[in-house]
Amino acid sequence: MKQYFHSVTLDKEKCKGCTNCIKRCPTEAIRVRDGKAKIIKERCIDCGECIRVCPYHAKKAITDSFDKIFEYKYKVALVAPSFYAQFKDKPDVNVILTAICKVGFDYVFEVASSAELVTEVTKNFIQKNNLPKPVISSACPAVVRLIQVRFPNLIANLVPLLAPIELGARLAKERAVSKTGLSPEEIGVFFITPCAAKATYIHEPLGIEKSLVDGCISIKDLYLRILPVMKQIKKPKMLATASTDGIFWAKSGGESFGLSNENNIAVDGIWNVIKVLEEVENQTVEDIDFLEAAACVGGCVGGPLTVTNCFVAKSRINHVLENTKLSPSLYTYSSDLDEAVRWEKTIDFEPIMKLDSDMAVAMQKLEQLEKINDNLPKLDCGSCGAPSCRALAEDIVRGFAKESDCIFRLREKVKKLSVEKGDAQ
Repeated sequence: MKQYFHSVTLDKEKCKGCTNCIKRCPTEAIRVRDGKAKIIKERCIDCGECIRVCPYHAKKAITDSFDKIFEYKYKVALVAPSFYAQFKDKPDVNVILTAICKVGFDYVFEVASSAELVTEVTKNFIQKNNLPKPVISSACPAVVRLIQVRFPNLIANLVPLLAPIELGARLAKERAVSKTGLSPEEIGVFFITPCAAKATYIHEPLGIEKSLVDGCISIKDLYLRILPVMKQIKKPKMLATASTDGIFWAKSGGESFGLSNENNIAVDGIWNVIKVLEEVENQTVEDIDFLEAAACVGGCVGGPLTVTNCFVAKSRINHVLENTKLSPSLYTYSSDLDEAVRWEKTIDFEPIMKLDSDMAVAMQKLEQLEKINDNLPKLDCGSCGAPSCRALAEDIVRGFAKESDCIFRLREKVKKLSVEKGDAQ
């Protein structure tokens, strides 16, 4: 089975084996064994739920060091619109973008601009193609990965279009090459990310072989760097071009807002997304044309690598442009984009429970799994280090655990031995 790069990682030194994370993981990707958590890579979708709930900060997201940008002759920042919502007092977006240039970048590209273009392409694609309803947005890589591992029947519902981050990287790199005369390899394009899933996307892109994004820096990191610089800027460069339609992609409902269709719904928070996808899979959701799904509560403004409370940030994003003077955008929609933004390859089902490569043996193990599960208490308490009794049964069959890891089964065994010992005496 293919081993994916994952941005979400575990710091074993900080882990206390508390089991908080195993109950919150939506794909049962975490176990606690020998007093330490373990992430099962093929199950992880990098949603960041474990990062949020770990009281010891033992889960973290791998992003690039800021110093990596200096490995390139020309440095481009792909700025996610969620970044704007981190600042209070409704700052001029031009001040934010100018500050980003002052700390080391040569050029800034607003991902909100490419989001506007993706919106237009999406409208045309849905009109021209007969996709099963509801059509599901592919903008959130954690949701796409969730569908791959847990809802494979819904892969056909996904819009096979590049996310704004990738289109932004292409446009920004093309402009940088034209402006500087440098080769694409000499130009570094770095995404300012609100979440771990997009950091993973750079290494494991969707629908293409290789991403043009060269690295990612967390919103937290850049926020702390530019905050003092912003206070010193009196006359910012006029760099802001993105309109409300693109900036609203930062919050749940923003993508649907741009599509202007009454039969769209927006769902945020990975557990809410799962509930809706289950209903879609069971065909109990009717009269919905488009489903916008975001793994983070509030949308990208609620990413685990952001600074501001997601509900505050979601409110702020509504007012981002109040003190900003926009310049004309360099990028406008053309029909050429319709094909340029299409995925180059399809994505496939990624099975996460592979009991054996031999189908006959796998069926025998599945039968064994069901028998073990029937004998477990069905309490799903997590004390065994697995998120559920069925997950423990799977671990036992795969040789990663034993039945006595269940404290209730262990207690019964000890009691039985105690009775037998008493009878013998």
